[in-house]
Amino acid sequence: MSTTAATGKLSLLWSVIKKSLRGEPVDFTTESIRMSIVLLAVPMMLEMMMESVFALVDLYFVGHLEHSSFAIQTVGLTESVLTIIYSLAIGISMAATAVVARRVGEKDPVAAAKAGMQAILVAFAINTIISILGFIYGTEILLFMGASPEAAAHGTPFIKIMMGGSIVIMLLFLINGIFRGAGSAAIAMKSLWIANLANIILCPIFINGMGSFEGFGLTGAAIATTIGRGIGVFYQAYHLFNGKHMIKMTMAYLTPDWEQIRAIVKIASPAVLQFVIASCSWIFMTQLVATSGGDIASAGYQTAMRLMMFFLLPAWGLSNSAATMVGQNLGAQSPERAEQAVLKTAKYNAIYMGSVMLISLLGAEILTAFFTNNTEVQAVAIEALRIIASGYVFYGIGMVMINAFNGAGDTWTPTKINVFGFWLFQIPLAYVLAKYFLLGPTGVFIAIPVSETLIALAGLILFRRGKWKTVKL
Repeated sequence: MSTTAATGKLSLLWSVIKKSLRGEPVDFTTESIRMSIVLLAVPMMLEMMMESVFALVDLYFVGHLEHSSFAIQTVGLTESVLTIIYSLAIGISMAATAVVARRVGEKDPVAAAKAGMQAILVAFAINTIISILGFIYGTEILLFMGASPEAAAHGTPFIKIMMGGSIVIMLLFLINGIFRGAGSAAIAMKSLWIANLANIILCPIFINGMGSFEGFGLTGAAIATTIGRGIGVFYQAYHLFNGKHMIKMTMAYLTPDWEQIRAIVKIASPAVLQFVIASCSWIFMTQLVATSGGDIASAGYQTAMRLMMFFLLPAWGLSNSAATMVGQNLGAQSPERAEQAVLKTAKYNAIYMGSVMLISLLGAEILTAFFTNNTEVQAVAIEALRIIASGYVFYGIGMVMINAFNGAGDTWTPTKINVFGFWLFQIPLAYVLAKYFLLGPTGVFIAIPVSETLIALAGLILFRRGKWKTVKL
């Protein structure tokens, strides 16, 4: 390839990236598939990368506190419990994305906006109960997760604030799902940028203090993160109601539409269940590491998982583009185009995850040392990261398949895959390796890539059968 041709291609790529970041209107039912994936994937990957930064920022600052092993463990265990909130948020947002994308593909933006608002009402109703229970039973939750009494006492204020303010987590995920369904991925991305910038500024202030203000230590991380996410939600709300985008909401849409709510719940229920299944498996794995390896092993595992999520969330963002493409193209009566988009997205995600796998395998020591100065915690984290990273390519393919089903509104298929892959395979395998083969935490680490590979293969086989193309919303 000549220098001129290479320069021309780079110039074209840069212009496409700038277009995606600006959020210019695009018809994803007619634009070229490759161009559509790039336009959607760039902001979606950056959005998910920003979501992962939340946990890493907290982990970085609390990892340098006194009693850092307790602090790291508390952040990790709380994040594990919050995966239930994430599961609900992602499940409801998947339903919102599927319905909104289908209505946009049918060229009915009013119906898309009404569906999005009804999804928000559902989220509020569900999260209120969870927030109250999480705030009241924060200490008991940490103890149940395997924390020692001393670590639980140290982390109780942190988990109470995170659980009590979890509505901002729910809304941040859900509203971004609405924007993604409409193809407005740049707004979703910018909301996470703003939330993260606020968190990065507030974390050192609330944790370590400034001037005469002494800071709150670990508790300050929860305060900063909750405020940061809240600022992101305010940004989202502004763009939902300002009337300048595809989704134009009004206060009139706040009136409950029970038929629409039932339709959303019908799609969201299995979507929520599929992520709850995965989250419960994660919680069990976390507890198994804590009970078989103690506080040090738990802290090391949490460090490795935070690093894994940092790399995986951008891949999840890329796979989200498949959900939007499937939803909008099925709405436009173009199922074959939807299938081509999914397969191309899976290819790109596999390439990305292959690169991340090499980085994790070769740079594990550097990555883990950045987040903790405890050498014992580092040793566990390095082992966990290298074992888990061995299956990254399959993780990437599996994500795309799961999101493709969800984008079509076929939320039951990935739910069944998750039941088999996590509850009937991953958990038993981890338990047997850890307890009966006496591998301890190492057995848990091994079970993760093995089960994720199986899930990816099952998803690919079922996707090629094509039943998702016939789902009606």
